[in-house]
Amino acid sequence: MPTAQKIIDYLNSAVLVFDKNLQLLKINTAGEILFDDSARHLIGKNANNMFFSHSELISELHSAVNQGDSFVNRELTLNLPHKNITLNCCVTPINENNQLSCLLIELQEIDRHLRISKEQQLITQQNISKMLIRGVAHEIKNPLGGLRGAAQLLELELEDPNLKEYTKIIIEETDRITELMNKMLGSNKLPNKVTLNIHEPLERVRQLVQAELSNSINIRCDYDPSIPELNADKDQLIQAFLNILRNAAQAITGDQGEIIIRTRISQKMTIANIHHKLIAKIDIIDNGVGVKAELMQHIFYPMVTGKDDGTGLGLPISQSIINQYGGLIKFSSNEDQTTFSIFLPLGNTNG
Repeated sequence: MPTAQKIIDYLNSAVLVFDKNLQLLKINTAGEILFDDSARHLIGKNANNMFFSHSELISELHSAVNQGDSFVNRELTLNLPHKNITLNCCVTPINENNQLSCLLIELQEIDRHLRISKEQQLITQQNISKMLIRGVAHEIKNPLGGLRGAAQLLELELEDPNLKEYTKIIIEETDRITELMNKMLGSNKLPNKVTLNIHEPLERVRQLVQAELSNSINIRCDYDPSIPELNADKDQLIQAFLNILRNAAQAITGDQGEIIIRTRISQKMTIANIHHKLIAKIDIIDNGVGVKAELMQHIFYPMVTGKDDGTGLGLPISQSIINQYGGLIKFSSNEDQTTFSIFLPLGNTNG
């Protein structure tokens, strides 16, 4: 028979056990994911610190300890260090020999189904975009070769240098559109997968973008060195990360710009109905102007951009690359901070 700890580790709800002084005794895997921290760091912490953003809940916990009454708090909003979540909270005092032994707390995210639905929408959106892009790109690209060849032949027949300027423009614009179509179609090369550390392509991208920036923008790294290696094409990951990091840099307009590249391990995450035991999570965070409200629902569609000189292809290409590895890119944005989170599966999966 599995132990009690193993049983609660299989639950999707976060389970926390506190002693009568409201110090954490146990926490399951879902709880570690919820608080974005390991059990080793969390155990021993006081509930007052863990739920600091909700004084009413803390008061109810003290009441449960003193009076031994269980309670349910629905649609509770907690402000955690890296996210705000809405959940249902069920608190049950556990008694032994007519004395309080511990307090059992179950936290269930009520927006979890909404999150899964949004992830499925992103994946479906990406697949539709990919099919549409390839169809349109092929239809446009096919006649471009003939157009370019005709312009070259015409240039040979013209004697007036002024007229040749027009054929030169035709050839240059044809080449520009062809290059754009090639980007939309993606590379025809098979991925050259090797075993690598996720920080190798991240460091390469950081160096590239930092060299392009003024000294007023600082790129800060917060890496987790314990992330296992993964099997991937380094150049593909560089392209995916580069598109996002450049967007972050271009979003910063002030003199006190900062970009943070943060890596962490996430456990037991489901992407496209596939359950992954371990996920590498890469956050690229900037304090720029944020994503415009009217673009938020469409930002991963091609040709959608908030920049006057943008093509709107960078994010769809990045999403397509990460999708190839069973991963996903998500984002959150407000006027103070924008975070693009890249999730890359590591190792084994469960269907």
